[in-house]
Amino acid sequence: MRAEWPGPSGWRGLLGRPGHYGWQEAKGLSLASGLPWLVVLILAALPLLISSYAVFNLMDQILILGVFAMSYDILLGYTGIVSFGHVLFFGTGAYTVAIILKHTGPGLGFLLLAVFGTVLISLVISLVIGYLSLRVKDVYYAMITLAFAELFAIIAEKWRAVTNGSDGFSFSIPHFLEDPTLFYYLILVFAVLTVILVRRFIHSPTGRVLLSIRENEKRAEFLGYNVIRFKLISTLVAGVVAGLAGIAWALQQAFVSTGVMATDKTIDALLMTTIGGTGTLYGAFIGSGLTNFASDRLSSLAEHYPLLQRWHLIFGLLYILIVLFFPGGILGFFRGKRWGRGHGAAERGYRRVKGERADGPVNGGGKD
Repeated sequence: MRAEWPGPSGWRGLLGRPGHYGWQEAKGLSLASGLPWLVVLILAALPLLISSYAVFNLMDQILILGVFAMSYDILLGYTGIVSFGHVLFFGTGAYTVAIILKHTGPGLGFLLLAVFGTVLISLVISLVIGYLSLRVKDVYYAMITLAFAELFAIIAEKWRAVTNGSDGFSFSIPHFLEDPTLFYYLILVFAVLTVILVRRFIHSPTGRVLLSIRENEKRAEFLGYNVIRFKLISTLVAGVVAGLAGIAWALQQAFVSTGVMATDKTIDALLMTTIGGTGTLYGAFIGSGLTNFASDRLSSLAEHYPLLQRWHLIFGLLYILIVLFFPGGILGFFRGKRWGRGHGAAERGYRRVKGERADGPVNGGGKD
């Protein structure tokens, strides 16, 4: 029997159900589950302690790019897919909301329309790119996604009547978003909700199969799973999350240019995911926090210390050191030290996926 779906069909299969498919094991993650909520509480209290616009601006960027990096982690950390064109979805979200609000005005209804449009466009682009690219593997897939990203970047550059090319354009955002404190809280809520939904997706039966594909694609296919279909699902989810991060980025800047389509943003997502720890979800935010804070501080110090004017080189050296001494990322390193017994859930879940029959249910916990 060929198992096309490892559990309940439809949305129940995609998102799973509490108490099933490894959610029982999540109860044992006392430290791992409590620590993120403690961080959220600290972040929520931040405006009560600090009123600096620069701090809010930096925290907004850390959270938004953390969501973007987390979307990349769905591909790299949980499915084993390396993409060099992931920025395509980020840029699509940014341009969609910017173009709609520029031509309609800063109304809440138009903002919701932009969100819906971004989700729809991201799904269509992910479906097309996935269908054309996922039949090849490894470096070939990475190069095809890079080609698509460059194609869309060229379109954004040349279609000046709409995008104004590399000069970009500004647009008006809804008035309630102009309050930096309120905007910060909205971004924090957006990040938390996105993490919860993505985490549930990873803990679903579909997520279990993605883990098995990451570790041994041929074995997953031998068990009867349609590997291409599950990779496509991973691409769709990652694309939508990246598109939503692009919307948040454009709203935070109130400006958009071809820079949101630059390939280096995909590299940034790769670095943030690797530094924080692939296959962890939370590691994306750790990587985003470290890279953005380091970039902000080093660039500021470079104005006073000539030695730091080459801060990009220093930052590159720091990245090399982290990769050498923390090959599993920072969060992966601490999990290797067994911060809580529940961190073995991912491996138990993966072993269960490997050991199940093709027509059987998939159980196990997630890495996060």
